[in-house]
Amino acid sequence: MNIDFLIIGQGLAGSLLAWELIQQGRTVVIIDNGRENASQVAAGLINPVTGLRFVKSADVDSLLPAAKQYYSNLSDFFHQPFYIEKAMLRLFRNEAELNHGRKRLDDPEYENYLGAITTSDNAISSLKTPFGFIEQKQTGYLLTRPLLRCLKEFFIASDCYRLAEFDDHDIQLEPSLRWQDISARQIIFCTGYHASRGPWFSWLPFQPAKGEILTLSHTGQLPAKILNYGNWLIPLNDSQIRIGATFERDSLNTDITDTARNALLAALQQRAPVLKTTLINQQAGIRPCTRDRYPFIGHHPRYPRIAIFNGFGAKGSLQIPWYSQRFADCLLNNTPLPLSCDIQRYHETHFPG
Repeated sequence: MNIDFLIIGQGLAGSLLAWELIQQGRTVVIIDNGRENASQVAAGLINPVTGLRFVKSADVDSLLPAAKQYYSNLSDFFHQPFYIEKAMLRLFRNEAELNHGRKRLDDPEYENYLGAITTSDNAISSLKTPFGFIEQKQTGYLLTRPLLRCLKEFFIASDCYRLAEFDDHDIQLEPSLRWQDISARQIIFCTGYHASRGPWFSWLPFQPAKGEILTLSHTGQLPAKILNYGNWLIPLNDSQIRIGATFERDSLNTDITDTARNALLAALQQRAPVLKTTLINQQAGIRPCTRDRYPFIGHHPRYPRIAIFNGFGAKGSLQIPWYSQRFADCLLNNTPLPLSCDIQRYHETHFPG
C-alpha cells in the first residue's frame, strides 16, 4: 500500500491532523492500538484566560476562532454538536485574585473574555464565594469522546484506520520509508506522552503530568455554568457534573487513586458544602505537557521523513485545530512553522552541527 502519510495515534492530535490532510486530498492511514488515550479522558475544557494572574493563553485570539470554526465544520459534517459553549464563573480564592481580576477588566485586550465582577458572598445561594467571582466569556468544552468516535468511524469507512500495535522496530528507512506493508512519504507520531519514551523524539523536553477527573451525580442547585475554583466543574445536565483535575508529575500511570478522589471531593465540598454527590466514574490520563508550554511539531533533524505532532498538554482542544492547519500547510506546501512550536528550537542542543 502506497500512501502520503502514516499517522501513529488516534487521539485528538492524530485525528484532527488526519482529517485536515484528508480534506486536502492526501492519502492517510492511522495506526491505533484501540486503547483509551488521554484525549478520551480529558474534559476538553477551553478557557482563554487562566492562571493565578488571569493571563490570556498564548495566541488565543487566533486559536479560539480557529477551534470554534473547526468544531462547527465537524458538527455540520457529522450532524451532531461537539463544542458546547458555556460561560464560566471564576471564584476568587483570595484578595489577590480579586485584584488581578479587577486589573484585567481595565485592560482592553481582555474585554472579549471577561465580564463583570460580583463581590457578594450571597450572590449564589449554593456556593461559598467569600471573595466574589468574575464571569469569563468564550469558554466551553469539547465533547471529545463522541468526536473521536465519529472520526474513527469515518476513518474506518474510508479505509484509513488500522487497529494494530505499532512497533518502531518495524520501520524501514531505506531504500524507502515503510512500516509493515505500508509505504509512506512520511510517518507522523501523535502518540501523546509515549513519544517521550520512544526512540525518535525522547530528546524533546516533555514534562508529562497525570490528571484525574470525577463524574458525579448530585442533588441540589448549581449554576448552569462552568465553575473554576482552583479545580473546575462542568455541569453535564441538571443532575450530573464532572470535576477535575489533579496534577501529578511523579506517578505517570493511569491508575485511579483515593488521594486524587478525596482531594477533588474536598475542594468541591469547600465551595458547595450543601451539595450531595455520588461518584459515577473516576478516570486518569497523562497529559503530554512540554517544558516551554508550546507544542512539539516538525521533522526529525536526522530523519526528515519522520515527524511529530504532539505536546499540547492540557490545552489540546483549543490549540490542535489551528496547529493542524499550520502543520498541514507545512507538510504540503513547505510553509515554515511558527518558531514557537517548531522542534528546530531544540535541534542545536541535541544535534549540534
